[in-house]
Amino acid sequence: MGVGKTTVCKCLKDKLPNAVFLDGDWCWDANPFQVTDETKEMVIDNICYLRNNYIHCSVYDNIIFCWVMHERIIIDTIINKIDTQNCSVKRISLFASNETLTERIMKEVKAGIRTIDVLKRSIAKIPFYENINSVKIDTDTKTVSEIAEEIMRGK
Repeated sequence: MGVGKTTVCKCLKDKLPNAVFLDGDWCWDANPFQVTDETKEMVIDNICYLRNNYIHCSVYDNIIFCWVMHERIIIDTIINKIDTQNCSVKRISLFASNETLTERIMKEVKAGIRTIDVLKRSIAKIPFYENINSVKIDTDTKTVSEIAEEIMRGK
């Protein structure tokens, strides 16, 4: 939340050949937003169903997926439920400093895009990413294009 996941993924979709972008948030865009065991399981199932359909479609070579995945169990559950036999999975975590995150989220709060509670939740999740087995990219001083290029180079 606030590190640039969606923006970077849209950029990657435009730069990579035969690419499709799936945002995990699309599978959980509900009102009211409710986090229960049932809704968590449903969202994971929806994400995996969509990802497997993209994987099995001969038209797409690059499937770009983003979601807030601050716990290893979330990533492992999704990867274990998708068909990775003929594809490679790259785990990338984007992060930003508390200051940068605050600046970005407050800009979106003022624009009416986010609510202030997102800031506290985002900052609280930062330490969890240290334990995630992923390539970590600091977005503080980089442009969207620079981040996308770094990902494409395989850092």
